[in-house]
Amino acid sequence: METTVMNEQQLEKETIRKVTWRLVPFLMVCYLFAFIDRGNIGMASLQMNHDIGLSPSMFGFAGSLFFISYFIFEVPSNLALQRFGARKWLARIMISWGLVTACTAFVQGPNSLYAVRFILGAAEAGFFPGVLLYLTYWVPSAYRARIVAIFMVAIPAASFIGSPLSALLLQMDGMLGARGWQWLFLLEGLPTVLLGFACLMFLTNQPKDAKWLTEQEREWLSSRMESERAERSAVGHVSLGKLFRNPKVWGMALVCSCASAAGSVLNIWQPQLLKSFGLTVMQTGLLNSVPYAVASVLMVWWGRHSDRTGERRWHTAIPMLLIAGGLISTLLTGALAPVVVMLSMILIGAYSFKGPFWAMASRWLGSGSAAAGLAAINATSNLIGGGLMVNVYGWVKQATGSYALALLPLAVLSFFSVATLLYLSRKEARATVLAEAGKPA
Repeated sequence: METTVMNEQQLEKETIRKVTWRLVPFLMVCYLFAFIDRGNIGMASLQMNHDIGLSPSMFGFAGSLFFISYFIFEVPSNLALQRFGARKWLARIMISWGLVTACTAFVQGPNSLYAVRFILGAAEAGFFPGVLLYLTYWVPSAYRARIVAIFMVAIPAASFIGSPLSALLLQMDGMLGARGWQWLFLLEGLPTVLLGFACLMFLTNQPKDAKWLTEQEREWLSSRMESERAERSAVGHVSLGKLFRNPKVWGMALVCSCASAAGSVLNIWQPQLLKSFGLTVMQTGLLNSVPYAVASVLMVWWGRHSDRTGERRWHTAIPMLLIAGGLISTLLTGALAPVVVMLSMILIGAYSFKGPFWAMASRWLGSGSAAAGLAAINATSNLIGGGLMVNVYGWVKQATGSYALALLPLAVLSFFSVATLLYLSRKEARATVLAEAGKPA
């Protein structure tokens, strides 16, 4: 008996190791390019805004259009992934958004930029929740927060790598008669197209199809994931209509919008904020990468700690409080070094939040509603965090001339999000206790 248990433990360990090394690095690279391509407008703005005549509010509106179309197309895209399979649909998403990114090099004014950013959001919609859904086919829930945190290191890593890279590409200004920001969009968009074609060769839709696992590993993983799906179905399956009428889904979207807003606003506006201290383009690109480097390390550690302790509620709430603290602290100083520290606090919170939150959200949703539920939460949080707050930042900046004051609405949103999380998690815990006791919630 002891040998059997030991063998099963070894089988589990080896299977998870293979799944992690096969899927996560590749998906991380794909997601890294997703965030480079959606966020490179921040570094491009250092040249582009002057060339095509953008005011702060116009630039904020252009940045927000990505999130508006992302919201519109996110749920349909994730449902399409279920129908056509992850391999084909993720490839479609990447090829289309890579082409649209490259086409941004040819915008001539505000209106053409608005159109391209809207199309980019529609093209990329569904990628992140699609990957989350895809991981629920492959990764048992006990490992999910750390895997999601590792995967989502691609977000801060995109700015850590992308900021200096974009600054270098801006130095190509004048080559072959093109501006540096045009080279930036072309050379950062086309590699994504190649990665999209790589998806068709590299990804496997389901564990049962994985020839890179042994037969015993395929059987164990398929059985484990089917058992977890059955568990979630028993306690949480709802129709789509009921899902979209469920206040908990919209509550979770409000919670997620805190981190989404912090990440989206800084991704787009932080280069201009830093350059306002008199830095060169290259200095701006290098310094812009520092907060993301710190966040990349700490978000993985935080996700592993959440898995190790099995605690999700406070592992989600504490990063949100760190976001709020960092945002308010920026009002207290006008010096560069303290501002970089405050920006690091905000981004550490925004990215450390993600692993525990998405592990918690996946558990709260039934397997039958996970695809639409995860997409709805992500799309709505992007609409609030990106579509609204990126605009709000531009309006406040244009009205006050202060980058620090423009961050204040984000702090208010953060406190609302924390309160919502604590209420929802307490209500969910009570419902679980009543369900185990056989009483109605």
